Amino acid sequence: MNPKQIANFKKSYSDMDKTDEIDAFIIADYLRFGRNQMSIVKESQYVALQQLTRSRYQLVRMLTKEKQHFLQHLSCKCNTFSQEVNSSTFGNAMMELFLEKFSLEELADMPLEELAEFLQTKGKNRFGDPKCVASTIQKAVRSSYRLDKVVEDSIDVLLGTSIAVIRTYQQQIKELEKSIKRIMDGLSQTLESIPGIGPVFAAGIIAEIGQIERFDDETKIAKYAGLYWRTHQSGRFIAENTSLSRNGNHYLRYYLVEAANSVRRHISDYQEYYVKKYNEVPKHQHKRALVLTARKLVRLVDALLRSHQLFTPERCVKV
Repeated sequence: MNPKQIANFKKSYSDMDKTDEIDAFIIADYLRFGRNQMSIVKESQYVALQQLTRSRYQLVRMLTKEKQHFLQHLSCKCNTFSQEVNSSTFGNAMMELFLEKFSLEELADMPLEELAEFLQTKGKNRFGDPKCVASTIQKAVRSSYRLDKVVEDSIDVLLGTSIAVIRTYQQQIKELEKSIKRIMDGLSQTLESIPGIGPVFAAGIIAEIGQIERFDDETKIAKYAGLYWRTHQSGRFIAENTSLSRNGNHYLRYYLVEAANSVRRHISDYQEYYVKKYNEVPKHQHKRALVLTARKLVRLVDALLRSHQLFTPERCVKV
């Protein structure tokens, strides 16, 4: 049951108090009206996947927030780092650099060859031009304002703590993904046959959908995921711009959108559709195009799960 729908239903009982007994009555009355026709996911494999994929979703959100905190602390220590350095801030080499707690003066005065060698060693020789990266780091350091030592030391502690938290989240996400893949090995590989969709994204989608027979068609899946736009009409007026509902299952919506972002990089039909929608508006281009691409992907997901067939280019669902 959707708590928001029940809360809105309760508004029709404007003279009732708020107690546990009354809440139970409201829920029972809501069900009596027959508005909650969605059956529950029954198979244990889907339930197990649902627990794992939802936990992964929560960890990814926490990881994203922690990275934002890290960037805030980094901007205090070296305010031009993100703009000047053309390399991943969260790569292993950069993380090790911050863990060393070099002061800005030490980084600025360090020989270029020594800094480049440090990056190449910690980055396991993955830098194509370590001297160029080292040079941009020193450029960022020299153009940043200086902090008092006591403040800089506190920032170093915060950076180190944040790095430890980030690595913990990353490790826990990897462990969850291993468990997800083990369960997926025993299930149909229908969605994994789509280029760009691996076992994790496939698991996130099928865990929330469950048995495809729960849904009459793909429009019901889209509405369940909150990937639909309400019609706003009054008299002769019909609104051209309407916002995304977002009232549905946010776990399913997340995995569909992430899967769509990956699929568009592998299937030209989806990339062309994404570009078309991207160019239709002047603002919120990426988010809008990605959500619309996810809505298009729902049709393919529904067709493959319902027919129990693997993906082939000829079976692309056309808009």
